[in-house]
Amino acid sequence: MSESMLELAVMPTYKRYPVTLVRGEGMHVFDTDGRRYLDFAGALGAVPLGHGHPAWRAAVHEQVDRLELVSNLYATEPQSELAQRLAALSDIGDARVFFSNSGAEANEAALKLVRKWGLARGRPRVVALKGSFHGRTVATLAATGQPPKRVAFEPLVDWFDHVEPEDLDALDAAVDERTAAVMLEPVLGEGGVVPLSREYLRAAREIATARGALLVADEVQSGLGRCGDWLAISFAEVVADVVSLAKGLGGGLPIGATISGAEIAFGPGDHASTFGGGPIPCAAALAVLDTIEKEDLLANAREQGDRLRSLLVSAGANEVRGRGLLTGIELSEPIAHEVVLAMLDRGVLATEAGESVVRMSPPLIAEEPHVTEAAEVFAKALGVAS
Repeated sequence: MSESMLELAVMPTYKRYPVTLVRGEGMHVFDTDGRRYLDFAGALGAVPLGHGHPAWRAAVHEQVDRLELVSNLYATEPQSELAQRLAALSDIGDARVFFSNSGAEANEAALKLVRKWGLARGRPRVVALKGSFHGRTVATLAATGQPPKRVAFEPLVDWFDHVEPEDLDALDAAVDERTAAVMLEPVLGEGGVVPLSREYLRAAREIATARGALLVADEVQSGLGRCGDWLAISFAEVVADVVSLAKGLGGGLPIGATISGAEIAFGPGDHASTFGGGPIPCAAALAVLDTIEKEDLLANAREQGDRLRSLLVSAGANEVRGRGLLTGIELSEPIAHEVVLAMLDRGVLATEAGESVVRMSPPLIAEEPHVTEAAEVFAKALGVAS
């Protein structure tokens, strides 16, 4: 079947790359012709263990044979265990976890949490960052600091104030007695892979606390080892009041999580999800957490990420940003799409984070030969596209 026929009934919400992928194995994926590609796109960071990791496969298969879904009217062992694991790694005292199916849903839940908490205290507003991306639902899109993504759907909810990242004066001026929360990505992902500094993250925590507001860390893209720590905000030794997770959590299955202290948490009837935290994705997530620990993938993400960025600088990149195995390559021209296509032609997958930024978010199992190959292919692709 031709590529055009395969796509016939799919809404064209993505500008897809010209390849159909049918199989994955470790760090590689294969197309319909059997051609192998090194996967430095990593499903936008959603496959931290790569493709078909034995521990992940075993956990999923075992749970499929045992119990698939009972709704959230009943407790299940995988969900209960996963909630305890995530509560512990969040560092939030007496934490509670709400499970959903995606990053947008995890952020939607986070916004409902702080909105309810804030309205009870006369604090209806949320401060977010320009350039941020928090999702495509109505509320998360309003939180997103990228006007071109919002314009077709406006007017949206009107209780967000956006400030420039790293501008402490602007943040200090925006957070007042009407602010329920400051919401930020420790590393702005779709905004060009822009890590927030240690100083900014600490100041955001201090300003929020001093003004009586909450701090929300959107760790959908940056969390769970992607940036070399369980949470990217830990880089600054900061603990948020609310944390959202998704992408890598399920190792390829859809699951999101929103974590907060018990005093902020939802009560009966506040929020719900039929599929959120189902036994199968929870079993997969437990395998992800176990494998990251057993294979020391946090350290590997730091080591290989540093090596990758060093090689990319040598390869002629205009600017290289990132933490762990989340890297953005700023180009001197808006040719990210052309560079990514040239890399695809040479057997390496990458993605774009804006017109002039090439993003690499490979599985956390990436090793030195993979990193070297990706950097070398990027250099060749840049030469062709420039």
